[in-house]
Amino acid sequence: MAVRIRLLRMGKIRNPQYRIVVADSRKKRDGRAIENLGIYHPKEEPSRIEVNSERVQYWLSVGAQPSEPVKTILQRTGDWQKFKGLHPPSKPLQVAPARADRTAIYEAEAKAAAGLADKADKAGKAKKADKAGKGQAEEKPEKAQKAPAKKTAKKATKATKAADTAEAPAAEAPAAEAPAAETPAAEATAKGETATASEEQAGAQSGEQA
Repeated sequence: MAVRIRLLRMGKIRNPQYRIVVADSRKKRDGRAIENLGIYHPKEEPSRIEVNSERVQYWLSVGAQPSEPVKTILQRTGDWQKFKGLHPPSKPLQVAPARADRTAIYEAEAKAAAGLADKADKAGKAKKADKAGKGQAEEKPEKAQKAPAKKTAKKATKATKAADTAEAPAAEAPAAEAPAAETPAAEATAKGETATASEEQAGAQSGEQA
């Protein structure tokens, strides 16, 4: 049985993807394979080539013949030169960088967003603190200005009250002196009443003698 290493087409119409397989040369291109040796995706940048070097060397050693596309791929990977004892290829095989995990990307973005949110909150709090400090600093001079005004107003009210209290006794003093002035008149009236009483007694006594 003639064994060949060839490509097995997979993928879609405009996105071909191949498997490197060992198959019977009498089978169809997409027929049953004996073993899968690797993959080849020509539409990726750079082309994705993965080959099981150990199994390729085994099949080449037992007489499996690679097709022209597979031979080119093996020359790029260096497996053909290794089998023939030639120098390895001057240009290394280009490999696409490993794809970043989507969950890791999402977590990193979430952390970054959370960090920005924390920074925004801190900035907002700092602004509020600054505004509060400025407001307090502005209120202090106003309070300092209001305090002397209140003190002066209190002093003025105290002075007016003292003046009122000083005027009240002065007004009451003449009223207190008035009764003292009125006492001689009261004494005169009392004396007149006693005189009339004595006269009446004398008249009564003379009437009795007569």
